[in-house]
Amino acid sequence: MPLYENVFIARQDISGAQAEALADGFAQLIADQGGEVKKRENWGLRNLAYRMNKNRKGHYVLVNIEAPAAAIAELERTMRINEDVVRYLTLRVDQLDEAPSAIMQNRGGREDRPRRSDRDRYGEGRDGGDRGERPAGEAPAPAITPTEPAEKVEA
Repeated sequence: MPLYENVFIARQDISGAQAEALADGFAQLIADQGGEVKKRENWGLRNLAYRMNKNRKGHYVLVNIEAPAAAIAELERTMRINEDVVRYLTLRVDQLDEAPSAIMQNRGGREDRPRRSDRDRYGEGRDGGDRGERPAGEAPAPAITPTEPAEKVEA
């Protein structure tokens, strides 16, 4: 049987549990048509690149499917008439990837990122050059005050 990858985006108004129930319904539809869902990944609520049907976010779900073409046609027909599905895309592939998708691999939390110090935040210390850093215990340089008043320019 042919292999397919399907990604659909559900409206931001529904909960995560409702998005999972929607994916369960689509998986049941595939099973009823003689196909099989090999892998399903819920990518969660993500920002959209542009507004679609007044939605700025959407629940993304990836489904890897092994099914006949008639089952995919029925799945797409069902997604097209379902009001909760904003967009969907189905691709036929030569083989299904068993490993987690790139989205799931990149899902590390903030603890995986290096900690930013105040120097990094304000642009100091990035290239290793001296940007006004002074040794510990040294007093700051005195402020420079103008000795002559600025000339007044008349228009």
